[in-house]
Amino acid sequence: MADLRNNFVGIKSPNPFWLASAPPTDKAYNVVRAFKEGWGGVVWKTLGEDPHIVNVNGPRYGAVHGPDRRLLGFNNIELITDRPLETNLREIKQVKRDWPDRAMVVSLMVPCEEENWKAILKRVEETEADGIELNFGCPHGMSERGMGAAVGQVPEYIEMVSRWCKQNTNMPVIVKLTPNITDIRYPARAAHAGGADAVSLINTVSSIVSVDLDTMSPEPSIDGKGSHGGYCGPAVKPIALNMVADIARDPETAGLPISGIGGITNWRDAAEFMALGAGNVQVCTAAMAYGFKIVREMADGLEAWMDEKGYASLPEFTGRATPNVTDWQYLNLNYVTKARIDQDLCIKCGRCHIACEDTSHQAITNMVDGARKFEVIDEECVGCNLCVSVCPVEDCITMETISGVDPRTGEPIDPDYGNWTTHPNNPMRVAKDAAE
Repeated sequence: MADLRNNFVGIKSPNPFWLASAPPTDKAYNVVRAFKEGWGGVVWKTLGEDPHIVNVNGPRYGAVHGPDRRLLGFNNIELITDRPLETNLREIKQVKRDWPDRAMVVSLMVPCEEENWKAILKRVEETEADGIELNFGCPHGMSERGMGAAVGQVPEYIEMVSRWCKQNTNMPVIVKLTPNITDIRYPARAAHAGGADAVSLINTVSSIVSVDLDTMSPEPSIDGKGSHGGYCGPAVKPIALNMVADIARDPETAGLPISGIGGITNWRDAAEFMALGAGNVQVCTAAMAYGFKIVREMADGLEAWMDEKGYASLPEFTGRATPNVTDWQYLNLNYVTKARIDQDLCIKCGRCHIACEDTSHQAITNMVDGARKFEVIDEECVGCNLCVSVCPVEDCITMETISGVDPRTGEPIDPDYGNWTTHPNNPMRVAKDAAE
């Protein structure tokens, strides 16, 4: 049996599944229920020292649904905890004592002055929590007050606050990064330079998910007005995976532990984050949509997959996909694929033909010998796999690898052609040749 035990920057938990800092971790009642269902740890919803945090008493969430009403993404305008700091600290201490084998990390956000951080760190230490997470990612409400993403978008501030925290506590310091930035590597480098023990990402994406065309108000609407919020859920997973990979393969942050966040809904999502370098994962939207019991399926699924692949422990596959993430210029231009349509599975809907005919390369027929039939014209197919993406039948269209021969001419492909750094169409090479 695969061993799911996790050790993230010295914080141990029975599995790598933590609940992220969010409404599900706002109080002891929720956290205890989560632990009973099997969650390995939690990041307690963000604490602050401002006694005037007041959340709206109306809609806080906007949603994006698929055609079947499956939740694709949440947008929220909720602030950090509006419960008294003393109440949260008391509950954190009690829950940690009752559940000593579970990870207890406390999310923090205070004004950008050292004394503020110093004061709250001392109080959190008294709870015997396992670590802290600096919330530098919240894109709404708190950022207008000079906190959250307002700090996370300035690498100098990230480095400064990380250093303050490391100097004033012995607890592991995790820095939660905002995706609302051009290049995630710079804030990660700043956290690393400030001595942070790890980073977690991504926080929510700044967004407006919809507009009520009757009231002309963004959703969620509060008395006819709306505000940008934070987008999360399955829709942000591709953004999160890319940013995790960027940090994992950046030489300047090599070895910096990463806690992966963003649209994790099942065990496969978790495995993908960890394969790209995340040491564990945090979940929020899936728990809010489907309840705490989903962790059972996540843990069972991950364990079964690890057993199937022969991975005895989490570190055996963590980061194994990272070396295969590269820049476009290093992709092999000699790698050729062609679409193949399984006629037994084809339902003759014609979506592959329409997509290819109207927007791609006119490489799929719709008639053969006077009958409705869809076949690939190899000479025109460039292997883009658009047809695979639009086909409603799984495995009806697959891609076949054809290497070494140009299907248009039947001639062998020049091996040097596949190296973009020496490719005749590379503008950098053209400029270099011109200069010479």
